[in-house]
Amino acid sequence: MLISKENRRKIYESLFKEGVLVAKKDFYAPKHMDIEVPNLEVIKAMQSLNSRGFVATKFSWQYYYYTLTNEGLDYLREWLHLPAEIVPATHKKQLRPQQPRSLQRSGEGAYKVNRDREEYRRKEPAVPGDFNPNFRSGFGRGRAPQ
Repeated sequence: MLISKENRRKIYESLFKEGVLVAKKDFYAPKHMDIEVPNLEVIKAMQSLNSRGFVATKFSWQYYYYTLTNEGLDYLREWLHLPAEIVPATHKKQLRPQQPRSLQRSGEGAYKVNRDREEYRRKEPAVPGDFNPNFRSGFGRGRAPQ
């Protein structure tokens, strides 16, 4: 399929910016939901990249999910003439807090909830030590109790 260079650039820029692309399986849609390009052109451009191993494709519930591979990252960087410092959003490392989740502060009530939970765990069990339940086998399975 012939795709204009302008539309191909829009598709590739969107894919490179996010690292992923979603397209509904609707070949007659006038435009893609995120890009100002016909949906058919997006699907066919991604199909071309998939056949060359530049994207990985998943299909679920009438949607195509395209994920950029490392080879595709190099190809698009070369095609779009971008420096090596620019990476897609999916390849950026996110800063995560070093504290355990139970110690993270999400307001004054968070410490109180954790304190209450620890107090509950330290309490003695409510069942006495000599409690020994007796279950008769066979009762409830068509046999009369003995």
